[in-house]
Amino acid sequence: MRFFVGIDWGSEQHAVCVVEAAGTIRWQARIAHSNTGLRELVKRLRAWQRRGPFAIAIERPSGVLVDTLVEAGFVVIPIHPNVLKASRPRYTSTGAKDDPGDAFILADLLRTDHHRFRPLQPLTDATRAVRALVRGRDELVAHRVALANQLRAHLERFWPGAAAIFAEIDSPIALAFLARYPTPHRAARLTAKGVAAFLVRQDYSGRRSAADLLSRLRAAAVSCTGDGDAQASAVVVRAVVAVLTPLVAQIRALDAAVAGALAQHPDGVIVQSFPRAGIITAAKIVAELGDDRARFASADHVAAEAGVAPVTRASGKHRGVAFRWTCNKRLRQALTTFADNSRHASPWAAGVYARARTRGCRHPHAVRILARAWTRVLWRCWQAHERYDARRHGAAQAAA
Repeated sequence: MRFFVGIDWGSEQHAVCVVEAAGTIRWQARIAHSNTGLRELVKRLRAWQRRGPFAIAIERPSGVLVDTLVEAGFVVIPIHPNVLKASRPRYTSTGAKDDPGDAFILADLLRTDHHRFRPLQPLTDATRAVRALVRGRDELVAHRVALANQLRAHLERFWPGAAAIFAEIDSPIALAFLARYPTPHRAARLTAKGVAAFLVRQDYSGRRSAADLLSRLRAAAVSCTGDGDAQASAVVVRAVVAVLTPLVAQIRALDAAVAGALAQHPDGVIVQSFPRAGIITAAKIVAELGDDRARFASADHVAAEAGVAPVTRASGKHRGVAFRWTCNKRLRQALTTFADNSRHASPWAAGVYARARTRGCRHPHAVRILARAWTRVLWRCWQAHERYDARRHGAAQAAA
């Protein structure tokens, strides 16, 4: 390549630097993050492209800027922010940092070490759809968990029974109960017959009877706060319930959308063929693995990317194995969730987990060990475009 381009991404402006093969800076500029600015950037880069081939280094592997560059036909190479951070001492001893300087470092890293980085391969529309849905769902679930914890903490202060009557405080029936009975005073006259009528209206399918639920409500401690505090607490309960109720409904709608998108993805049937992979977890794995089979050189590469393989540091007589902090945390969460569920359906997975616990590993560590073992099988099936078949899994057959 004759030129190397570095772009330091910004929410309002992007710093751009073009370096030639000898290392000399040929062009530096700031481009606004707007429709006009991105069109101007593409126009300027096309002008440089007529002078000679080049590639573009950028920290972010996704976003409007990256999509624009890929759509224009440019070679885009993502460089991890940690690599950029570790490279700064090569260029300055003061630790100074600015956007044009980072753009130059990205361009120069591409000039000197381009053989170490892989060009970005754009995702298919099916994968982009699954990724957008599962990541959006994860963000809503995080909000739901935070609000549910807030509601539970508030109820524990003045009415613990309302938090314990149903298994999940953010379930539709629990939210409906709190909307109708936000204080102990409002629920004081409840009878087993009244609870039964409420359960019928909510289509309750639990195993506990109305009398059992009412006794659980009555057995909990009740705060001795005054009427003013009780009324204020009721206002807070209603407010949180009013926010949680539509949030829970929208998450359920997203669940259905994820299931539909996964059914249309060619890799959906592959991941769902694994024991207890489920729908949401399988969709997360599909979204994070992507479409490019050449992206991962081996199963160990997938395990390292997912953070289920430890980091080994060896020097002389010293050798240490530590937890891998830098990884794709979304992929780790998906693989460990699948691994934890799989041990309840696969004797082989249960055996791998049990042996890890016998060696003294705690539950999270044992689950990561199992996830790494599953990664080897998953990678083989993913590479071959084949569903998982326990009859062809020799280790699983031996454990059966």
